[in-house]
Amino acid sequence: MSALPKVSRPLLRDEAYERIRHAIIDGSFPPGTPLRDADLAEQLGLSRAPVRQALLRLAEDRLVVSKPQSYTKVAEFVADDVRDAVRLVRALHELAVREALPRLGEQQIAEMRTANERFRAAVAEGDVGRAIEADDELHDIPVRACGNRAVAATLDRYTPLLRRLEYARFSSLPAHRSVTRHEELIAAFEAGDEAAAAQLTSTIWTDLEALLEDA
Repeated sequence: MSALPKVSRPLLRDEAYERIRHAIIDGSFPPGTPLRDADLAEQLGLSRAPVRQALLRLAEDRLVVSKPQSYTKVAEFVADDVRDAVRLVRALHELAVREALPRLGEQQIAEMRTANERFRAAVAEGDVGRAIEADDELHDIPVRACGNRAVAATLDRYTPLLRRLEYARFSSLPAHRSVTRHEELIAAFEAGDEAAAAQLTSTIWTDLEALLEDA
């Protein structure tokens, strides 16, 4: 099991949650990996209490499974859970796009274009982590612009189920096609075409369902 860097920020349980969650999402902690609070606390430089709180949150997120007095481990991929998450995430991004479109300015559209260029470069280099990070940045721009905190919070909870699968199956994704879809989405924003932007957003997230065939 990969080691985790020590925590230095004051919000210990939140930081522990983010660190462990990221290790699960990027595959550093593969499905089935035992998660012992004492070991994780030592790696993070924390007491066991914030680590236990983090593991409870991760269980609620369906990234961790546990049985009292028996085990806590990284959850296996569950196709139905991921499929449900895809459908929810897709619907929320469509809503965000529709609400954000009148509010997006030239700077935000330029930021989306820059993120897509980073995505293109990462895909060309086969850098999965950078590609997913750039993709998150691009789609987060309309989410922030729409100003709907409930949408943002729900996406933050359920998107990791999808990103985890993407890390594991990235070679199966038509990533180069995603670059083109991003360009088309940005063009729809520039044109003020709400229907086209929503449809492209739906298509982008629907493409992830193909990964379930191998999950």
